[in-house]
Amino acid sequence: MPWRKAWINPKDHDQDELRNLLERRAYEVWISEIMLQQTRVAVVIDYWNRWMEKWPTIHDLAAASADDVLSAWRGLGYYSRATRIHEAAKLVVNDPTMKGSLPSCTQDLEAKVPGVGRYTAGAISAIVFGRAAPMVDGNVLRVLSRQLGLFGNAKTNKVVIDTLWAAADALVKAIARDGTEVQNDEDVETSDRPGRWGQALMELGSTICVPKPNCSECPVTSTCRAYAEGKILVSNKDRDTKIADIEDMCDLCEPFEEAAGSDDTDVKVEVAKTAKKAKANEGKSKQMTLSAFAFKGPNEDKPSTTKAAVSTSPRDMETIVDHARKFPLKVIKKAVREEETLVCVIRRGDGQYLIQKRPEKGLLAGLWEFPSYMLQDLKEGNTPAKRRSKALAYVSKLAGEHGGKASKPKYVEELGSVPWLFSHIKLTMHVHFFTLEDGNLTDTKSLESSRLRWATSEAVDEESMGTGMRKCWALVKDQE
Repeated sequence: MPWRKAWINPKDHDQDELRNLLERRAYEVWISEIMLQQTRVAVVIDYWNRWMEKWPTIHDLAAASADDVLSAWRGLGYYSRATRIHEAAKLVVNDPTMKGSLPSCTQDLEAKVPGVGRYTAGAISAIVFGRAAPMVDGNVLRVLSRQLGLFGNAKTNKVVIDTLWAAADALVKAIARDGTEVQNDEDVETSDRPGRWGQALMELGSTICVPKPNCSECPVTSTCRAYAEGKILVSNKDRDTKIADIEDMCDLCEPFEEAAGSDDTDVKVEVAKTAKKAKANEGKSKQMTLSAFAFKGPNEDKPSTTKAAVSTSPRDMETIVDHARKFPLKVIKKAVREEETLVCVIRRGDGQYLIQKRPEKGLLAGLWEFPSYMLQDLKEGNTPAKRRSKALAYVSKLAGEHGGKASKPKYVEELGSVPWLFSHIKLTMHVHFFTLEDGNLTDTKSLESSRLRWATSEAVDEESMGTGMRKCWALVKDQE
C-alpha cells in the first residue's frame, strides 16, 4: 500500500522526475484513503492492487468509463465514492493548472478536488508532500480526546471536533519543527516526519487506544489526561474526597460526575437536542466537578508526568481502563429507518431480464437493479398476499407504459426476502419473480427514457449492482 513506501525527497530528484513521482504517489494515496473510508484495510488491499493494475495513473482513470469504475468498486459499498473519484480525476486531469497533479496543500486539495475533505487532504499533504498537516480519523479523535481529557461528543459536536483538530494541527507542526531552530511554521522544510507521525497516531488508535484501551501497553500514558484521572480515581478510592467546585474550569466537556463515579463502562449520555435546552445551558459550564480526580489546591498530590516506575495491579489497571474508555463521550445512536421494497424480477421468453439504472445522485447512485417498488403502508400490515398484489399491479403498469403486447405478466412466486443494512436504513427486499411473453416491453425509446433495458443472465452478472441487490439476483439464479 502507498503509505508503506519510502517518502519521496525532493532533493533526490530533478524537477521533471519529481513531478511524475509525486503525481503517481499522490494518486495512489488518494485512492487508498477514499477506499479506506468505512472499509477495513484487509478488504481494501486487494481492491487497491486491482485498481492500480487497471488504472496505474490518474490519466488512465480519467479516461475510463463510469460503468467500468463502478464495476471495479463492486463489493466495497458506498458507491458514490467511486463516482466522486472518477469525476474528480477527470477534473484534475483537464484542469490547466493541475494537469493531473494533485495540489500539495490542504486548502487547495479541499477546494479544488471534489470529494476530498480535510482528513484526506491532510493525508495526501503529509504522506506525499511532507507538509505539516494533521491527519485526523475516528481513531485519532479517540486518542486525542483521551490525551486531552476532553469528555465531549467527537462525532457531531463541531466545537469539540474543531478543538481536537486544532490539537492535532499543533502537534504535527511541533513534530515538524522538532530538532530544528526554525520558529516560523512556514519556514519548516518538508520531510517524512508529518506523514509518519500521522500514521503513528492512527496506528495507536487502531491497535492500543481502541474503544476498550490497552493502557498497560500504551507508550504515551505519561501525557494522557484520562490515564492520569484514572490513577487518581485508584488512589482516592479508599478515602473520602472533598468535591471541589470547578464550575468555570471547562466549557467543552459534558457533565461527568455520574460517569466518573459509575462502574458502568459503557456510559451513554444523550446530548441536548433542542434549541431551548441549548439556550438554557448557554454561558454555563458543562463539567461542574471532576470529583475524585480534581486537584483541590497547590499542595495536593498531582499525577506523575512520566510513566509509573512501579507496576500497576490488574485491579487498579482495570479501574484506569474503565475510566479511559469513557472518552470520548458515547452518544446514543439514532434508530435506523426501516423500509421494505418489492424487487420485481421480470424474465421474458428469450431468457433476458429487465434491469433499471438508478438515478445518478442519492443512495446507490448509478447502479443497476431490478425494477423495484417501495412499500408505503407498512403500518397497515405487510402480508405475502398484499405484497403479491402490489407487485403484480406494479409490473402490469410497467408493461403497459413501455409498449408491446397487451398480455399480462405471469406471476410465478415470491422467492424470498433479503435484509440489508445501510448506515441509516434497514431495508428488507422482497423478491418477486415474473415471466413475460416475447413482444412485451419492447419500446426501446420508452425503456431508455426510464433507464430500463433487457440483459442476458451473463450481462446481469457483469453489471454494477449493490451488494443487497446482488443477493436478490442470487435467489433468482438458484431457481434457474
